[in-house]
Amino acid sequence: MKESFSLRFLLACTLFCVCLIASNLLEIKVILIGGITVTAGMIVFPISYILNDCIVEVWGLKKARIAIYTGFAMDFLVMALGGLAVLLPSPDFWEGAEHFNYMFALAPRIVAASLTAFLAGSLLNARVMADMKKVHKERLFPLRAIVSTIAGEGADSLIFFPIAFAGTMPASELTRMMWVQALIKTIIEVLILPVTNLAVRQLKKAES
Repeated sequence: MKESFSLRFLLACTLFCVCLIASNLLEIKVILIGGITVTAGMIVFPISYILNDCIVEVWGLKKARIAIYTGFAMDFLVMALGGLAVLLPSPDFWEGAEHFNYMFALAPRIVAASLTAFLAGSLLNARVMADMKKVHKERLFPLRAIVSTIAGEGADSLIFFPIAFAGTMPASELTRMMWVQALIKTIIEVLILPVTNLAVRQLKKAES
């Protein structure tokens, strides 16, 4: 029982870290979807919140914090290694240096914004989930998932966008991106909620 529990948590924690690192790399690009300006990280970051909800619901707040802090450390490591690679010289015949350096030259500001927002948003998301579960016990998981996501995504966007993009675009556009992205991420989690709910039930059944 202990071995299977460790394997499932390890897989969930690993996927959580991968999603966080991928979202930070994708946050560098601003995309246009249906006339709405958002960052490309939006396509993967909601998955980390879904995993966060599953980990809190199945394994508890303590394990969720382990996943969050591990994700923070792994993301910092990737960005640090990327920054080191930028500093190393490259041969004249390699034509990708400019693009690589452009990406990781922007990364420190993005990473500072993302990691700060990630810690605040993820920890708040986990805390809201855990506190609501104390009241609801095993009931109303969908409600807990939605409320915690609204709290976590709201905090994440309020912190990330001003740090990452202040001075690079009009304040009105920055504010619009901030609220629109938080709303879209929450809507995505609501739409995927049946899958999340099924995953939680299956994990609980396996861990029982």
